[in-house]
Amino acid sequence: MSEEGKTRPPEWHPSDADKSKFAGEVMAGKVEASPAIKVVRKPRRRPLDVDELYEGILAGNRTALARGITCVESEAPRHRVIARELLRRCLPHSGDSVRIGITGVPGAGKSQFLECIGKMLCDADKRVAILAVDPSSSVTGGSILGDKTRMENLCRDERAFIRPSPAGKTLGGVAAKTRESIILCEAAGYKVIFVETVGVGQSEVAVRSMVDFFLLLQLSGGGDELQGIKKGVIEMADAIVVNKSDGDNVQRTKVARGEYARVLHHLHPYTEGWEPQALCCSGLHGTGVWEIWEMVLKFCDKLKAENRFEDIRSKQNAKWFRSLLEQRVLEAFYSKQKESGLFLQLESDVTNGRIPVIEAVDQLLG
Repeated sequence: MSEEGKTRPPEWHPSDADKSKFAGEVMAGKVEASPAIKVVRKPRRRPLDVDELYEGILAGNRTALARGITCVESEAPRHRVIARELLRRCLPHSGDSVRIGITGVPGAGKSQFLECIGKMLCDADKRVAILAVDPSSSVTGGSILGDKTRMENLCRDERAFIRPSPAGKTLGGVAAKTRESIILCEAAGYKVIFVETVGVGQSEVAVRSMVDFFLLLQLSGGGDELQGIKKGVIEMADAIVVNKSDGDNVQRTKVARGEYARVLHHLHPYTEGWEPQALCCSGLHGTGVWEIWEMVLKFCDKLKAENRFEDIRSKQNAKWFRSLLEQRVLEAFYSKQKESGLFLQLESDVTNGRIPVIEAVDQLLG
């Protein structure tokens, strides 16, 4: 009789086991050999091609834009060559956007606010780009979280582009390549560009120098609304917005707005001729958010009517040129000097306290 159809104890039963102590049997049957596992090799990404990237960016392709920004951020020599040519081609197609910087204390709801206003603008048929400078891993230098994890709804909108970039070792947490990324985003047709910072150190200063409008997002405090707020940051702001004005917090945010309004009234405005505003909003429910956008448009219209909008951007470009030149000269100097015996000797002398730092620098430059 064929073995098929008969039952037997499973193979894991002990051979001398009492069947009454074990439950279950198996039926013998035909067992087909498992098919060989196919190894699927992931296709290698094609090398970066400047013509392909340029055409894709002008067509508004988000993948091409992301790859272009990756190329711009790269320190690899071959990527620098491609990035330089890509920026040269995209520059004539840039400039037609509103650039808004946004910073604020941790927990102020920057990502929540950006998702809310970004979705509103997309629904109004505007293309929105958000360049969110993330905290960096001290080990890998890469982004830790990325604002994409906190803007899920906006991420799914084809009219929006969100790019988290590691802050790295750049000034105050602002990615060194953010300006170049703005050019590529504008060439791709994004009309509203937000630059969000980690809000630490000197990042606000760097962002202020590359945007048209600078927004400081705050929370209502527990009595002293100005506690922990740097005067310099407030002086740079074109508007202060108290977020999370919803539920039981509405009254507290109104009180905080009044405090900020009084402070702004006594400060010299960063943008000549513009009186900085203090407002409330709810990034969660959208209350007051569209009014903030209307305020930004009013600001830009005022500067354009006075022929100052482009003048300010031109001065920003000049400052960018000097800043980048200083950075490159410093890099070239260190690259040349670090291998020299004099540099290493002077560094050792300074480290061991044998000579003053100023004397070591004078000897190196003398």
